[in-house]
Amino acid sequence: MPRLAFFLMAAVSLSAAPQPYAPSEGGSVSLNLFQVPEGLEVTLWARSPMLANPTNLDIDAQGRVWVTEGVNYRVYNKGGKRRPEGDRVVVLSDSKGAGKADTVHTFVQDAGWTSPLGIAVFDNVVIVSHAPDLIKFTDVNRDGKFDPAVDKREVILGGFGGQDHDHSLHAIVAGPDGKLYLNAGNCGGSFTDKTGKAYRISSSYVDQRGGAWPYDPKATAGAKSDDGFVWSAGFSARMNPDATGVEIIGNGYRNSYEHFPSSFGDLFQGDNDDSSSCRTSFILEYGTAGYTTPKATGYNSVRRPGQPTPRAHWRQDDPDTMDVGDVYGSGSPTGVAIYENGALGAAWNGTLLNCEPSRNTIFGYKLQPRKGAFALNEATRKDFITSNPAREFEGTDFHRIKTPGKSGEHIWFRPSDVAVGPDGAIYVADWFDTRVGGHQTLDDTCTGAIYRIAPKGFKSVIPKLDLSSPAGAVEALRSPAVNVRHLGFNAAKGFGAKALPAVLELAKDANPYVAARAVWLLPYLGDEGVARAKELLKDANPANRRLAFQSLRRANHDVLAASAALAADPDVAVRRDVATSLHTVAADKAVPILVELAKHLDVTDKNSLAAFGIGAAGKESAVWAAVKAASVKNGETWPTHVARIAWVLHTPEMVNELAAQASGQKVPAAQRTLATETLSFVESKEAALAMIKLAGEGSPVKGEAATWALMRMTGTWSAFDIRSELKKAGVYDEAKVTVVPAPVPEAPKATYTVQDVLSKKGDATRGGELVQRCTMCHQVGANGPSYGPELRGFAARQGVESLVTAIVEPSASIALGYEGSTLKLKAGGQIDGLIQSNNDPVVVKSAGGVSQLVPKNRIAGQSKLNRSLMLSSDQLGLTAQDVADIAAWLATYN
Repeated sequence: MPRLAFFLMAAVSLSAAPQPYAPSEGGSVSLNLFQVPEGLEVTLWARSPMLANPTNLDIDAQGRVWVTEGVNYRVYNKGGKRRPEGDRVVVLSDSKGAGKADTVHTFVQDAGWTSPLGIAVFDNVVIVSHAPDLIKFTDVNRDGKFDPAVDKREVILGGFGGQDHDHSLHAIVAGPDGKLYLNAGNCGGSFTDKTGKAYRISSSYVDQRGGAWPYDPKATAGAKSDDGFVWSAGFSARMNPDATGVEIIGNGYRNSYEHFPSSFGDLFQGDNDDSSSCRTSFILEYGTAGYTTPKATGYNSVRRPGQPTPRAHWRQDDPDTMDVGDVYGSGSPTGVAIYENGALGAAWNGTLLNCEPSRNTIFGYKLQPRKGAFALNEATRKDFITSNPAREFEGTDFHRIKTPGKSGEHIWFRPSDVAVGPDGAIYVADWFDTRVGGHQTLDDTCTGAIYRIAPKGFKSVIPKLDLSSPAGAVEALRSPAVNVRHLGFNAAKGFGAKALPAVLELAKDANPYVAARAVWLLPYLGDEGVARAKELLKDANPANRRLAFQSLRRANHDVLAASAALAADPDVAVRRDVATSLHTVAADKAVPILVELAKHLDVTDKNSLAAFGIGAAGKESAVWAAVKAASVKNGETWPTHVARIAWVLHTPEMVNELAAQASGQKVPAAQRTLATETLSFVESKEAALAMIKLAGEGSPVKGEAATWALMRMTGTWSAFDIRSELKKAGVYDEAKVTVVPAPVPEAPKATYTVQDVLSKKGDATRGGELVQRCTMCHQVGANGPSYGPELRGFAARQGVESLVTAIVEPSASIALGYEGSTLKLKAGGQIDGLIQSNNDPVVVKSAGGVSQLVPKNRIAGQSKLNRSLMLSSDQLGLTAQDVADIAAWLATYN
């Protein structure tokens, strides 16, 4: 059965000039539609006309809410600007303490702005993210209104791609280390920090409909930045508040709208998807999420046969990628925050909040360390607030609205951001629209709202901020609001050793998140402060050992001795941090520490393996020689941890050894397989020839080696022109390739509707039998290929109506990443399918999950299919009752 297709990338077209924006009343969902945890309540804090289309928010020390607006979102889809005078930053206040905003004013409006996507407020400094620039405003006279005659405006970083595009530059947030953290989506950029260091973040996603980019994506592809590394968009970075010392700390994202560092220094984010693979993740320092390859090509270019989409999408089976945590399916994640302390009570401390406007929900995860990552998964994911508990989704890329304006009110809640205020309550910005994603909006009134989540009967109290004394500065570090804490950090740091008594008292706080904030200051508080930090390197609590190590690193203390001591630490996360800290350390100093780490490496933990590779970056050959000398005797089968380290490092020097391991009769079968796979990651002609030899007769890994050789022939080994060798080995001969037409017939008019199916009661038992027809293109249990989208859990995630629509009307919603193509063959006929590689030969996968290698000299033309590759339920001979039965069974398939 050809695949189900669940998503839609909306077609975009220019329309007539829009009606000018006119502020109007509205923009909020009825409060009785919201579900929040017991003991909490949702109140309406502000709504239009006080604000419009909120894209991001921050809350200052006075409790004022600063909002960036996106009235001019997607100008090229609207035929012009709704607001010609440009988008704004507005400031809302509850001056009466009544629990809702009663005043609003404009801080700044810019005629060139089309949807600024980020804002951070630090006293009288306001940083706005609007590609191509990161802009710093200083409100010199502190009147809350930008006046160019008095106040200062400075572009502190510039050169980001993605004008009028939400895959571009996003918000700044302060870290517990005094640094500022920025992130951007996969439009990438080329920028120079204030110390003159240039960073080139490559992008394979070029969309310049919103304006010409300030850099050439082709020029950055594969280019090293001045730090000596190659980075791909999207990415995270940290820097000093003056925009010096930029450091890329994560890359290979699709479109992380926002990230957030905890008080322990752990960075978290949500990220958008192409095909039912949105995620909530812990960011491994310097790690890659895997959306692009090290060569900046798409994940599909290295997708393995039968690999499930979520694992392929983030390349979770490759050695260079981090553990991406909770891959929860379709969506459009936006703002992120961590509630660490405040009005909600201790039970909520350490709760990661991730906005999901496609699902009309904000997820909540109670943060729990798990080896080298955190327990982010379906079991730990909860709906913190939702207007759609029944999960009847609509107006998304995976379920279009059929009749605009007729949908239920529950889908209008589109949370764009979330933040914790200095009063300890949680504030949520609501974009308020029937549509999210697909480069579209449907609400031309541009209304929006801000809600407050707090205990029932909550009375907002904003603590007075006094940074004039060490005690007052340290007290600011207790604030629930992250950017208020930044003010306290900087003030306490300025007092030096005078702040130490107050900082040591803060370190005794019963809330570990509050206590952690003290440790970041210790290295700045004189010799005794440094000594106290070093004492914590031996603390019984591994979280404190990690914290002390990172605080000394960020304060630029030499931590090599500490790295060597902690390399044998019993805690996986401590060793992970030691490994990543060696990223830029020279080989002569790093290799001995990496050898010690190798002895204790947890090969079952993905982040431990990736961290080891990060620490070995640029010195892989020296690390491999040292690890091998310490752990392997000549001629012996490699120990398990050495085999995995070889997989991580995959250096050219190990080609002959890998071939010997792969063909060794005394080597366990699993390790032969791993050696063969490892060889496939070595980028050299010698590796390609060794793989071809392993694909020959008599090899114990013949089939696996042939598969890898064919995959890499059109990918990382394409530059070596190995076709003649493949031909000699009988693996691939272009002249002997048989190409079989595989057309997908157009669907006739349906004989029944989605509503006809939904009106019937499904029989799950019978559906469990019928669904086996789907295994021609879908995995169901252990059966079937990974050709169509993942079915497990789909009904639970997206709702039964979306499922039924995909079966009855498959072309109504085509999954991102599953758009079909047609190859017209010179010999006649065509192949309809998914293009896996567009090199020569073209690799195309068709119904049944069957892949064909099609030499380009056999192709007359290539085009988009513009309809689903899936046959409709009528074409498959399924009645309305059959579909109802299948849907009933899939509702249980989780």
